[in-house]
Amino acid sequence: MRARSPAGDRANTFGRSGRPGWATRPQPPAQYGFPIVATYGQRVGGFLIDIGIPGGLLAVVLIAALASRDDAVIRVVFPGAAVVGLAYLVWNSGYRQGRSGQSLGKTVLGTRLVGEASGEPVGFGRAIGRQIAHLLDGMPLGIGYLWPLWDERRQTFADKVCSTLVVQADL
Repeated sequence: MRARSPAGDRANTFGRSGRPGWATRPQPPAQYGFPIVATYGQRVGGFLIDIGIPGGLLAVVLIAALASRDDAVIRVVFPGAAVVGLAYLVWNSGYRQGRSGQSLGKTVLGTRLVGEASGEPVGFGRAIGRQIAHLLDGMPLGIGYLWPLWDERRQTFADKVCSTLVVQADL
């Protein structure tokens, strides 16, 4: 005769670990099965949009300031442009992407950043940490930025360190 545990028959089910009595962590339901990992072109395109918007605007402002040849204007515009650029990056790559999974570039190209285990947006701190971790991608001759070309999950070094994925957004 089988001995019963205080939890009843539920304790004798096999969880993810394969051991009886161990509960599994519920996984978020995927609407259409497993999420589809974003293509390399989508990732690069999103990045170019994300840096092109502030880069283009700041370039125009800085060129105009230099064209004025006024030292006072240049001394105000250059630090101001740096503050505006940094604020945009924190908002777009940290707040917006951390909260919704999508920066402006990712929104345009239909991708989003999610946690590898949860499939949910990663939050502000982890999104900023991932941006800082992108320094690893550039260190060994930029190979980390090319890594998604042959990686099964199309992750950069920063994605691997931060346990994140860039996936197709829900349609």
